[in-house]
Amino acid sequence: MSDEFKGLVAVVTGAGSGIGLAVAQHFHDNGAKVYGLDLQEGSMSPYAQFITCDIGNPESVSSAFAELAKHTSVVDVLANNAGVGATGTVEDASEEDWHKVLNINVVGTSRVSAAAMPLLRKSKSPAIVNTCSIASTAGIPKRAVYSASKGAIMSLTLAMAADHVKEGIRVNCVNPGTADTPWVARLLSQAQDPAKERAALEARQPMGRLVNAQEVASAIAYLASPRQASTTGTILAVDGGMQGLRLPK
Repeated sequence: MSDEFKGLVAVVTGAGSGIGLAVAQHFHDNGAKVYGLDLQEGSMSPYAQFITCDIGNPESVSSAFAELAKHTSVVDVLANNAGVGATGTVEDASEEDWHKVLNINVVGTSRVSAAAMPLLRKSKSPAIVNTCSIASTAGIPKRAVYSASKGAIMSLTLAMAADHVKEGIRVNCVNPGTADTPWVARLLSQAQDPAKERAALEARQPMGRLVNAQEVASAIAYLASPRQASTTGTILAVDGGMQGLRLPK
């Protein structure tokens, strides 16, 4: 623990579980006042003040930020973590799948970012960190819709960084590999042989294990920190070497 974020206000979407919960805890433990936006409070209560928000719904985002404005006039850090997954090829995906995933993952991130901008402009060290994915830089089987959405998040990160650099608002993203989260656990539970499928997911990452949520949270905190005032438009892989390493078998 440190006071790295002491006196700062952080907003974390998807803070009820998984990576978002780990991010909320990390910010809280290092001095920030944290507001967690999610559909359900989940386990965030020790670390973040819960505000109901469906990032896929414009009215819900507006209501959430109206509620947030009752508590704070400034946001120093926005961690855009909320999102949904999807499996399958382009042949498997329905029109509904495409609209749902892109609306939540891509447009939802944009909605929240736009709503936060007036509050970020009041910060002395404003930062946005988007949770992207290894799926944005590597072809992963049966993740067509999800990969497309995360590829868009990576491009959106760079575009936002360019748009707001003159204002001093830094925008970066993290690219986790397959992480040990509730969503992955649910995915594994649907497999015919969950243990075999988990072993396969672990094996495809050179470190031989899944990424944990705390590792991703630490990377997000690094990018969000006022100490990294010259870091913007950066894509930070937290993937056990999956993107960059090619090891002999």
